[in-house]
Amino acid sequence: MSSVRIECVANEGYRIGESPVWDEKEGALLYVDITGRKVCRWSPVTGQAQAIPVDTPVSSVALRKSGDYVITLGTKFAALKWKEEQITTLNQVDKDKPNNRFNDGKVDPAGRYFAGTMAEETRPAVLERHQGSLYTLFSDLSVVKHFDQVDISNGLDWSLDHKTFFYIDSLSYSVDAFDYDLQTGKIGNRRSIYKLEKEESIPDGMCIDTEGKLWVACYDGGRVIRLDPETGKRLQTVKLPVDKTTSCCFGGRDYSEMYVTSASDGMDKEWLSRQPQAGGIFKITGLGVKGVPPYPFAG
Repeated sequence: MSSVRIECVANEGYRIGESPVWDEKEGALLYVDITGRKVCRWSPVTGQAQAIPVDTPVSSVALRKSGDYVITLGTKFAALKWKEEQITTLNQVDKDKPNNRFNDGKVDPAGRYFAGTMAEETRPAVLERHQGSLYTLFSDLSVVKHFDQVDISNGLDWSLDHKTFFYIDSLSYSVDAFDYDLQTGKIGNRRSIYKLEKEESIPDGMCIDTEGKLWVACYDGGRVIRLDPETGKRLQTVKLPVDKTTSCCFGGRDYSEMYVTSASDGMDKEWLSRQPQAGGIFKITGLGVKGVPPYPFAG
């Protein structure tokens, strides 16, 4: 094991930092602050974070093949032009559920944008259950619903051979796998590949490395864990100086750096004084593995 180093690169006190994704073209890290209602971009060159404010909770951001980004905003899939700060709705879901919003989202290897919904929380991880669904936005901007009865739709990624889709519904305390058809985007044969230990708390965002192992951020667990999806074994635990770790991705010039987002919502003054970097963005180096570049939305 090489020596792991953890550094807080943007101590901005985000309320719910989420959905980190490396933008290779800009050499910058994209992410959102869900309840802070902003899409952010942090540059390692300047060390500064820029933010575009939005008028609704924004829960995920992804690259777009034609340029700029796509986001999940409230219950809408939308396009974001960064320089113009212009947002265009692409499609909308859960119109019959005014209390719902999107949560985590990610683009699959064929350029489809997967994202799931949940009910708005009354406080962190407390909400009306089974209100969410998992959706896909296709390149023609049509939407398909995969299943409903979701509590908190969260981390998602695909195996290196693109035959398995990994998914987290947070309150199931499980990392699940599905058979995946890359041609159609269809999923099936759901099974649990890892159940979280008590101290790991709530599974949140997730990413995959070039060895096919999954990294899961543990909300209220203050850590990211590395899992082998074949054996269901935990291989590594990296503890962070904040409890509310929300998601992770690989980035940097050769995708050897891991970036971890975190939250400060739901923390009182005393808790925040113990964890002054809560809501910060962290960079982890020395993991000895690299990540897979993100896929852009094809639409």
